[in-house]
Amino acid sequence: MSTPAIVMPETGLHNRDLAAATVRLAKGQGYRDLSTVWVCPTRGGRSLPSRAVGSWIGLIRPMNQQVVGPLFLEGMEVGEAYNAVVSMVLANPTLAKFRYLLTVEDDNLPPPDGLLKLYEAIEGQVDGQKYDAVGGLYWTKGEGGQPMIYGDPNDLPLNFRPQIPRLDTVQRANGLGMGFNLFRLAMFKKLDPPWFKTLQEYTPGVGAALMTQDLYFYQRAGAAGYRFACDTRVKVGHLDAETGMVW
Repeated sequence: MSTPAIVMPETGLHNRDLAAATVRLAKGQGYRDLSTVWVCPTRGGRSLPSRAVGSWIGLIRPMNQQVVGPLFLEGMEVGEAYNAVVSMVLANPTLAKFRYLLTVEDDNLPPPDGLLKLYEAIEGQVDGQKYDAVGGLYWTKGEGGQPMIYGDPNDLPLNFRPQIPRLDTVQRANGLGMGFNLFRLAMFKKLDPPWFKTLQEYTPGVGAALMTQDLYFYQRAGAAGYRFACDTRVKVGHLDAETGMVW
């Protein structure tokens, strides 16, 4: 038998501490437009690693927000794949109105809350600074792996030397990889294509130009005044599908 009691009006837990509830909602950003197109270039001709797909299935998407994808681009050179998908998105009357582009490469294993944290970082919810692209922390494969946080903006002249990661923070950089990155789609509307280009060329009297498609983009976008950072809270595994090793 229940204990006799006088039932009084109750405002509820969240109403009792409205200030704390407001801070929580602001951090969660559910009130913002977080519409996102998720794209993934693949090498084609083979199945995707189950460990990668498993991590993507577990990726938490924001409640009541539009997250379309992943859209796969198969068998193309990686720079051309990204150019093709950005062109397709901007030509689509619905997708062109989305705010973000999420790139996830087929050997990267993001943590379940990785996307939510990238939203926080890009909108300045972590360090008070807004960015135009934010990526998770992952490393090149191998025993001598390097963190994909390239160039300190405070270190002149401009360079893309790997930075030493700082623990659980948002770390500014001149460039990033693209294994798990969130971009503001508006950037691509203002920059002329091609946005991505793998450079392997030699110009007499000038010298050799060697650059991956990601750093080509960041160099151009950085020169236009856009800002980038690595969210080192978002720790992304880099899978070697042949050996099963995650770097």
